Amino acid sequence: MLAALTSIFAMSQAYRTLPAIVANAIETEFHLSAEAIGFFAGAFHLSFGLMQLFVGVALDRYGPKWKVCAFFSLAVLGAIICAAAPNFALLNAGQVLLGIGSAPAFLAVLVFTARTYPPKRFTSISGYITSVGGLGMLATATPLAVVVQVWSWRASFALLAIASLLALAVTFAIVRDPASRTAASNETLGSAFKQAALLFKAPQTAGILVLGAITYSSFLALRGLWIVPLFMQRHNFTLVETGNVVLLLSTAMLLSPIIFGRIDPNPRWRRSVIVGGALVSALLILILGWAAPRPATLDIALTLAIGLVSGFIILQYADVRASYSADVAGRALAIFTMAMFLGVALVQWLTGLVAGFFIARGSEPLFPGPRDVGAFVGRRVWRFRCAAPRVH
Repeated sequence: MLAALTSIFAMSQAYRTLPAIVANAIETEFHLSAEAIGFFAGAFHLSFGLMQLFVGVALDRYGPKWKVCAFFSLAVLGAIICAAAPNFALLNAGQVLLGIGSAPAFLAVLVFTARTYPPKRFTSISGYITSVGGLGMLATATPLAVVVQVWSWRASFALLAIASLLALAVTFAIVRDPASRTAASNETLGSAFKQAALLFKAPQTAGILVLGAITYSSFLALRGLWIVPLFMQRHNFTLVETGNVVLLLSTAMLLSPIIFGRIDPNPRWRRSVIVGGALVSALLILILGWAAPRPATLDIALTLAIGLVSGFIILQYADVRASYSADVAGRALAIFTMAMFLGVALVQWLTGLVAGFFIARGSEPLFPGPRDVGAFVGRRVWRFRCAAPRVH
């Protein structure tokens, strides 16, 4: 049963990272700007993130199976719409459906694990789940890069739709929900959402949400969108060659949660490891983005290092699980996941906006120089001041 739910999670991983492989082809077919591509990539994560609180309450009340099956049917429909989309507007509508349909995928596995296994095994099992679910990211590396290059970007959505139907059928056939908690089953929807809102008042919530919004968004903005243009534009790689780099990064991101899940320190030191992992990853991404002449092998090594560090994020889920009572585990994890994916949507949209601005100036879009950054910030501040209402 855990494997079946994890297969749904793997498909959601494929959908959230697919834009990295198809973005160039979509940009060419629909004649899009960098800003539009950033919006396209962020549409999935925006709808995904906005659904998390509702999904968390529903999982606490009703369990994983029916929520996953009902929601993921929308993801299948979204994939079909994307494969057949005649214009960019309909393509974005499909992305929104994919985000909504995938919303309970990971939370359902976590809630199932929290209800089925003892708390001391939660971190290690979550690490394995994250790694196995990462197989979806491997599909959106070299395999689908070949599909896009040989056939089209539409074929990649069609293949994922077929695989999603199979995963949905298996989940529906074999998964049985764990016994519901009495308190959850007697809750009204109003009281459930009220209890979820109270979580925002807890003293630990603000820090957890801010860090969650920053860490995962930086990794997924790289893996899910900008890694392909980085290697194709900076090093003149073909799409399949870049797909091989993405495959290497995805493999590292697949193995890393297992490593961090196994070495999970006690709660006293867990947050120190999380902060350390965030600082190291920020430094690695800064170096990778720095537009200085260097061999492709160095950028590949930096990409691999970023993937290997990324597994510290699994400790954030363990930290959330340990920071709140079991009765609100689903909605606490949902609020954290909401922060993560709203952060992804915001970062992908903002990076698309920034890239478009610097491309228009003839500058390096992935890491412009300090003068160009100053010009970008100055122009935005000036527009804000001009648009602000004047007080007489």
